[in-house]
Amino acid sequence: MTAEQLRLDEDHRRQRHWKRWGPYLSERAWGTVREDYSPDGTAWEYLPHDHARSRAYRWNEDGLAGISDRHQRVCFGLALWNERDPILKERLFGLTGNEGNHGEDVKEYFFYLDNTPTHSCMKWLYKYPQAEFPYAHLVDENRRRGRQDPEFELIDTGIFDDNRYFDVFVEYAKSDPEDILIQITVVNRGAEAAPIHLLPTVWFRNTWSWDPASPRPVLRAVPGSAVAAIALDDVSYGRQWLHAEHGGELLFTENETNASRLFGVAGPRFAKDGINDAVVHGRTDAVNPERVGTKAAVHSRHLIAPGEQVRVRLRLGGHDERHWPGGPFTREFDDTFLARRQEADEFYAGIIPSSQSEDGARVMRQAFAGLLWSKQFYHYVVKEWIDGDPIQPRPPAARTHGRNADWTHLFNADVISVPDKWEYPWYAAWDLAFHAVPLALVDAEFAKAQLLLMLREWYMHPNGQMPAYEWALGDVNPPVHAWAAWRVYKIEKRRRGSGDRAFLERVFQKLLLNFTWWVNRKDAEGRNVFQGGFLGLDNIGVFDRSAELPTGGHLEQSDGTSWMAMYSLNMLAIALELAAENQAYEDMASKFWEHFLHIAHAMSARGGDNHVNLWNEEDSFFYDVLHLPSGEHVPVKLRSMVGLIPLFAVETLEPECLDRLPAFRRRLEWFVRHRPDLIDGVACMETPGRGDRRLLSVVNRDQLKRVLGVLLDEAEFLSPYGVRALSRAHLEYPYVLQLNGTRHQVRYEPSESTTGVFGGNSNWRGPVWFPLNFLLIESLQKFHYYFGDELTVECPAGSGRRMTLWQIAEELSRRLARTLLRNGEGRRPAFGAIEKFQRDPHWRDLIQFSEYFHGDTGAGLGASHQTGWTALVAKLLQQTAEPD
Repeated sequence: MTAEQLRLDEDHRRQRHWKRWGPYLSERAWGTVREDYSPDGTAWEYLPHDHARSRAYRWNEDGLAGISDRHQRVCFGLALWNERDPILKERLFGLTGNEGNHGEDVKEYFFYLDNTPTHSCMKWLYKYPQAEFPYAHLVDENRRRGRQDPEFELIDTGIFDDNRYFDVFVEYAKSDPEDILIQITVVNRGAEAAPIHLLPTVWFRNTWSWDPASPRPVLRAVPGSAVAAIALDDVSYGRQWLHAEHGGELLFTENETNASRLFGVAGPRFAKDGINDAVVHGRTDAVNPERVGTKAAVHSRHLIAPGEQVRVRLRLGGHDERHWPGGPFTREFDDTFLARRQEADEFYAGIIPSSQSEDGARVMRQAFAGLLWSKQFYHYVVKEWIDGDPIQPRPPAARTHGRNADWTHLFNADVISVPDKWEYPWYAAWDLAFHAVPLALVDAEFAKAQLLLMLREWYMHPNGQMPAYEWALGDVNPPVHAWAAWRVYKIEKRRRGSGDRAFLERVFQKLLLNFTWWVNRKDAEGRNVFQGGFLGLDNIGVFDRSAELPTGGHLEQSDGTSWMAMYSLNMLAIALELAAENQAYEDMASKFWEHFLHIAHAMSARGGDNHVNLWNEEDSFFYDVLHLPSGEHVPVKLRSMVGLIPLFAVETLEPECLDRLPAFRRRLEWFVRHRPDLIDGVACMETPGRGDRRLLSVVNRDQLKRVLGVLLDEAEFLSPYGVRALSRAHLEYPYVLQLNGTRHQVRYEPSESTTGVFGGNSNWRGPVWFPLNFLLIESLQKFHYYFGDELTVECPAGSGRRMTLWQIAEELSRRLARTLLRNGEGRRPAFGAIEKFQRDPHWRDLIQFSEYFHGDTGAGLGASHQTGWTALVAKLLQQTAEPD
């Protein structure tokens, strides 16, 4: 075991709590649903960025390079000032959903450079302009632009011209679980000397303003200390200390709302923005001269010459300075940092293939870093949020029947993997399922715990529905949880030699409730054809699939039905694995096998009504079918990812599995003999494939080849950087649906969305998305397990070059990875036309794992740090190492 693996083991066994402290601070708590107490649910406007420095948060804290304990009692982060900005830089700035021409968008440059699963070694970088930050310019210009225009970014303002900025590196290293070493290094990249104020800040999350029974903690200066020291007293953790090496001015205030500034009424003498007012405006009366409070900073000013750097060292934890014979900042401090960096390298050497190229290894390492930095203490108790707090004004009465009112059981107060800690600082159920796969490579225990968490009683609805995300907990996401659990189980089993069957059994039992919810709630006619709404694909439809249809009736969804076929097969696979040691699960395996057969049959034949098939024989594609109130069925002939999702519903059965489970085999064979109407043309159950495997699939061999002919056509779905979410054919030939005198149209849009559907900040009408590409790759591999080298397809279509399905999977993996890797010209497609990222040595190796990518150029789009599911690139690179 490496040193990091030993720490993981100690933490898992609860011998030493290495994960008690981590990067659990959000990058944005303002503008969230949790902090919204408006009567009309306008979260962005209720608590905007301008209020964030002055208003105490109710649920979560935020900060730069922030860390906290796992219950977020104590927080630490960095504040900066360049003597030109109107406010301290305490948190990242970005546009709200209503300000951005493509929805919300962070307007800063920051990067996750390193992290380990126990957070024993972490590194973060922020690029801080030396000129005044253009807050108003960013808002005004983006507001002026339309949806047809690109976003106006910070780099477009020219603020980084001539390298007039600081590189601010923040590093953490743990000496033990309660001793955190902090090193802040600031480099002046400009050609002139420039001033910077550093304010490492420690504070308590405000719990006392909402709960009168919550004891009020206190920070106080430690008199007579050889170094600057702040004592932290809190009933949860006892006394702790923050030490700063070179001293500095200690500033104290309270983490309390500045009611005078925000509301024009009397408030506390010392408020949350007191340190800001003292440093920026010289208001010494804004900080407590007694040097006590609930928020404190160590303030130092530095004038940094061109190309030079300054370094500030701190230490946070449960030891006072007497713990170290020579003090907290001796050679031992540097040795600990060096050791943790070496241990991090050793840990990742066991995960990143040695055959991987240097650049590929860099992408993998930063993908894991971003994934691990994107943990957040997430706090949301719906009943308290609706009812209000005892000593606060009562929330608007409309909350009792408004957003999330049906989820009063929900009690969230956990560290959770979130998609993006600024754009999406909340969990999203289907995103999290994809996070779990790369997480399993570095910390299988955390990956398993995350999947189980979403199924616990204080998350899952009593009716079996999983929570979607805070904006609408009752929205429906694709049911990929079983797939993720099965993948995590197999990854761990492969890496450790044995699988965690207890985890698999726990997750299976809870997923039974969720599966039943789907069957009972999302099959409108009881005919095994499912709805589900937008299903995570936002604007992919010709109209909003989550809203009431403008035509009336309902939509029989190719993707909703395919997801359920896939869900059935995932549950079947889990049941078969568990049945190897517990025969009771053979019955469950039979149940899910039969579910799958009925769904697959419905997709291909709809019980004999061939004119309303989801499969279109003429187009060789699957489509949604619009079921009108008149009884008419209208195929929605839009060539989108919706028609490729049926490929995900595939599984192979190994012959030894059937030999081991005679009862399941007998049931299977009974169906083959007595229900040929369900078997024929849907799943190749009678014909053994390579290695005598049996195939379960929604598509038969002929359909598979025909769908792949469309998928692998570069004029349709196949991009140089993966598979597009919408066929490029719709650029020249937009899809048009005329119904009830209204014209509905969808055009291929490879970049940002030109519509406001779902806020307009994501686009499924042309770009490349990693998660569904990952599922396509995996599905092709499964088909290859059955067909072997005997089945080949032209790739790209029309090229004359034939490939096996395994080779096609490898080709798609390479195309996806190519998005983030440097090409032969030294350029990363993900950086697009931003020359500073492409050429500058201080920028070109800083990877942004975007939410999605341009369907033609590969440029990164959407959320800039959605390392959650885009971290899947690490799994792809691990599987298909690209050597130098």
